[in-house]
Amino acid sequence: MTGAIVFNDRTDHWLAARRDQETSIEALRAHFSGHAYDPHDHDDMLIGYTEQGVQRFQCHRSLHTSVPGRAILIEPGALHDGHAPEASGFTYAMLYLPQGWVEQAARELNLPGMRGVEAAFSHTLVDDRHLVDAIRAAFIAIHHDEGRLARDQTLDHLLVQLSGQLNDAPSTNTLAIPLAARRVRDMLHEHMDGNIGLDELAIAAGIDRFRLTRLFKRTFGTSPHAYLVRLRLRAARRLLAEGLRPAQVAASVGFADQSHLGRWFHRAYRMTPAAYRRMCTNVPD
Repeated sequence: MTGAIVFNDRTDHWLAARRDQETSIEALRAHFSGHAYDPHDHDDMLIGYTEQGVQRFQCHRSLHTSVPGRAILIEPGALHDGHAPEASGFTYAMLYLPQGWVEQAARELNLPGMRGVEAAFSHTLVDDRHLVDAIRAAFIAIHHDEGRLARDQTLDHLLVQLSGQLNDAPSTNTLAIPLAARRVRDMLHEHMDGNIGLDELAIAAGIDRFRLTRLFKRTFGTSPHAYLVRLRLRAARRLLAEGLRPAQVAASVGFADQSHLGRWFHRAYRMTPAAYRRMCTNVPD
């Protein structure tokens, strides 16, 4: 188990996280008042629950409100944010389950519905005491480093509970995505580390830049620039977890410099790149 980190950037904001080295699962517990996170996404499957207060966030272009005892289920790649609508703020706990780990564990448990890591959950919020209890048990086993047996048994139970929460079919139909928007998306992926402009994207899409921006936002729920930042942040998390220094990561994924990476990383994840690297590797800067 790698070391835990505790991060405070305000008296009413705190975050404590731990990463399990063998599974790469991250367990995060945090409290926020007011604004918590800018819109962002993850490579991982996010499974959590609200402990205290009212937690409000946008996901799948809908506004969701979670209260204590309610499970939160977010698929890999789903854009979401977070804020506290009440002055007392909210406290929540979240597990970040890597797609590769979910795939392998579901195969071993013979849970066919869980094998498709891009599968969508039927609901983002679920009122199910047994599911919340399963999330809490797995979270405690990892966050408090209770050992491999406790971790394995609670995670197996959690996956069985989650298998009943999936849609029968993927939520995104690739063929329904307009060709122009798909071309721009693919170009952003191919040139993530470059300094691409809107004119180049418009030429690739075959439409003018103003129509392109509207079409892209209507299709993917965000602007081309915000989408590019999300790509870079997800890549940055992967590289930091592998032990690369923040300055190296910034150059690799296309941020102007380390401070540029740090500003965006903190807005999305409420910790610094250096803190995240330290949590994943136990190697200080």
